[in-house]
Amino acid sequence: MPSLKQIRYFLTVADLGGFTQAAAALFVAQPALSRQIAQLEEELGFQLFEREPRGVRLTPAGAVYRDRAGSVQNLLAAAAEEGGQLARGEAGVLRLLHSSSVPARSLMPAIERFLAACPGARIDLDRIASESQIGEVAGGRADLGIIRLPVLRRDPAVRFLELPAERLWVALPQAHALAARETLAVADLREQPFVTAVHLERGGLARLVTDLCLSRGFVPATARIISRKTSMLDLVAAGYGIAVVPERMTTLQPKGIRYLPLRDKEARGLSALVLPQQATPLAQAFADIVLGMAAG
Repeated sequence: MPSLKQIRYFLTVADLGGFTQAAAALFVAQPALSRQIAQLEEELGFQLFEREPRGVRLTPAGAVYRDRAGSVQNLLAAAAEEGGQLARGEAGVLRLLHSSSVPARSLMPAIERFLAACPGARIDLDRIASESQIGEVAGGRADLGIIRLPVLRRDPAVRFLELPAERLWVALPQAHALAARETLAVADLREQPFVTAVHLERGGLARLVTDLCLSRGFVPATARIISRKTSMLDLVAAGYGIAVVPERMTTLQPKGIRYLPLRDKEARGLSALVLPQQATPLAQAFADIVLGMAAG
């Protein structure tokens, strides 16, 4: 099998039309170059060049070999460049997860910056519950997750990078009696039906809201229809009850909803990035962008 060095030497001779010029371009002695080409011809079993007084000329077989070998060299160069981009975090596929309380719309500024910084990269975006994201990242089935705290499960294979706290807001039907106010307190929600409920095996937004209500001395009443996804906003708009959501969810604007901020100091929600202990270059690049935007 011809070596890559022999192929590179052959292509240089073919392009420059002589051994003297090729030896100078390759920074090798001409006899060493001639030996490599002779060994290549012996390996292939046919002559590549017609030797002439003022240089060399490709044989018909040599011309065909140059066309094919040239494409291989280009493929190898492209493979090296793509591999380098991947190693530098500039290319590849980022498998990115987010919870329903971290809507994709709120991630678009970070995604746009990431794609601009890594033009060879693509994103595979999926919405998964916060608790489930931990297992997906720990198991290598995802590169990065954006979860809603608190979570009940931890895994030593992943690390959590907390993001700045965000205010909690109340989503109300526009015709609701409380909708005319400018702000609300958690205590104002005592008699209201919530279209969300705590999952026994999960943390996340619903657990945060329940704990906040309990700290004010009441258990949130459950509406006749509940949802743990962004479809809860449709239930609010339809008049089935209210929901407490983090500020970034207010970017979702279903018709018939009014958002009011909670003025309690404790009414803050936390989210976090979930990465493996050894993050891929792409995951680390995206995390750095998100953290940088949050800081400033």
